[in-house]
Amino acid sequence: MRPILAAIAALLAAAGPVFALDYVETPMLKAKVDRGELPPVADRIPKDAMVVDLPAKGRATGSQGGEVVSLVGRARDIRYLSASAYARLVGYDPELNLKADLLASFVSEGDRVFTFKLRDGHRWSDGQPFTAEDFRFWWEDVALNKELSPAGLAEFLLVEGERPRFEVVDPLTVRFSWDKPNPRFLPALAMPRDPFLYRPAHYLKRFHPRYADKAKLDDAARRQKLKSWAGLFNRMDDMFDGSNVDIPTLQAWKVVTPAPATRFVFERNPFYHRADTAGHQLPYLDRVVLDVAAGGLMAAKGNSGDADLLFRGLGMGDIPILKEGEQAKGFKTLMWPYARGSELALYPNLTVQDPVWRKLNRDIRFRRALSLGIDRKTLNNALLFGLGTEGNDTVVSESPLFTPALRTAYAGYDPAEASRLLDEIGLTERNGAGFRLLPDGRELEIIVETDGEGGLIVDGLTLITEFWREIGVRLFIKPQDRTVLRNRTYAGLTVMVAAQGLDLALATPEMPPAELAPTRQDNYAWSKWGQYVETKGASGENCDIPEAKRLAELYREWMGTADDQIQRRVWGEMLTNHAENQWSIGTVAGALQPIVVRNGLRNIPERAVYSWEPTSMLGMYRMDEFFWDRPPGRESSLPAGSRSAALADGKLPTR
Repeated sequence: MRPILAAIAALLAAAGPVFALDYVETPMLKAKVDRGELPPVADRIPKDAMVVDLPAKGRATGSQGGEVVSLVGRARDIRYLSASAYARLVGYDPELNLKADLLASFVSEGDRVFTFKLRDGHRWSDGQPFTAEDFRFWWEDVALNKELSPAGLAEFLLVEGERPRFEVVDPLTVRFSWDKPNPRFLPALAMPRDPFLYRPAHYLKRFHPRYADKAKLDDAARRQKLKSWAGLFNRMDDMFDGSNVDIPTLQAWKVVTPAPATRFVFERNPFYHRADTAGHQLPYLDRVVLDVAAGGLMAAKGNSGDADLLFRGLGMGDIPILKEGEQAKGFKTLMWPYARGSELALYPNLTVQDPVWRKLNRDIRFRRALSLGIDRKTLNNALLFGLGTEGNDTVVSESPLFTPALRTAYAGYDPAEASRLLDEIGLTERNGAGFRLLPDGRELEIIVETDGEGGLIVDGLTLITEFWREIGVRLFIKPQDRTVLRNRTYAGLTVMVAAQGLDLALATPEMPPAELAPTRQDNYAWSKWGQYVETKGASGENCDIPEAKRLAELYREWMGTADDQIQRRVWGEMLTNHAENQWSIGTVAGALQPIVVRNGLRNIPERAVYSWEPTSMLGMYRMDEFFWDRPPGRESSLPAGSRSAALADGKLPTR
């Protein structure tokens, strides 16, 4: 098919089925519509709205109204609602396909040219049009402005250091193009933290000297104890954190409570772009309320029925206490598998400064011996009630890239083989306590540092201490502040770090395998190699182990192609490389993420995979489709005396 015909076909396919709808006015907004404060729903929603056929997805068509109360451990955590609300230019569906969302459609030509078509009539939450001007403003006046973006463009926008060409094709069409493929581009737009390639230009121009008086902006900045207009602009340019109640949004709900507060209310966006086939504008819920509670009290508050929906701040160890409160408080505890490579992974530091430990950590026999010396079945029973998956730090079975050998290679419990490998290395001398000695005479004591925030990790290390004692290796656990731990690792001071494993464990070939390559400083196994890449050789060390260098070569190969088969092959070789070399030593995966759901809250899957990336916590499962099928069994969270007034104003359902 010729390129232009292929592009047209792709646009039509991306648009999906077309529904002719008779829109139903949203009860919460009806009074404002009647008073002329808002246009009717048919004029608020885009002409080519994203219409969701819920029955076709196995979900119920819902009713509008009500609120959901959840909890956050600190005020700044309200930003995570942006991740779970998950309105993106393109986003993942539950089958891990990238679909147009805020966009009406998109066309990729060989992952080099990306054409974005906006929805006709789409508006920001304040009613102003969402157009190509919002992309142009971001590109020219924010991304390329050195005062606002001193670090330059985000890495995913660069191909071999070259930035894209950006063009406005027409008021509803923009294009990004590179001379070579950029397969990272679309997946980056679907991340939990949206990179926001657009801004509400009509709002933010008032804080930009290209459109406003710079002297007045600088004076306003000084009054807020900021250095210049740029600081003021960046404070107002709050697309993610929820700290600026005035900035318009395209998300389903908009924060209306200014900080500081202990209760934050998010109200429905009257101009949201999605609807169901019955003509109801989404979201179904009028409000999301986030109460600030101490992080250590999440399970107790969930047990006492203080939340309608709760997941952040809960872990597998909280399931028993949550189950206790279900019947009395009218909720259920869903248990979704957490898509993480390993709940506890050990990272031997290949770039540690100590020359003796550097040589030992780089010996593949040593890493394999440590892996074979771990009784993962005991860990599974102790940490995950026997429900986890034992083995390496790799992708989960739900990933299309999974093969069983990735999980099992060098991951059985074989202390005899582990001891043989350690003897083969030359670690045959022992002290009176039975621990092996290093070549320089020191006791083979591995100081394993961890951030101390994960009780499961410390508990697991305590058990591994006993397993490794059998093979003559001593383990000392050293909890650290997370920032201190990272700085020590970046400086090459840590011998080994214990942390969670692979984040992107629910991977597809189209997702970037960056986590597997020695190109990132934040990987505890090779921080100095990552420094070298990230600083373009200004600091750190160049990778000098052939098997690790191969990972970098493979990542570059993935980065340079738009061929799905090549991307799949690259992923497969990189995952096999990790299993063979034990760059990180996995233990058990498959922890269950408890999700508290009050009875009557519908359209939440009974079982689904949970992760930060790519599911964006609950985001991939569309919070805007959740609804109440009966009252939640408690009074509204609105202040006493305001409920009847709210009902009269159409702000609450009257069911």
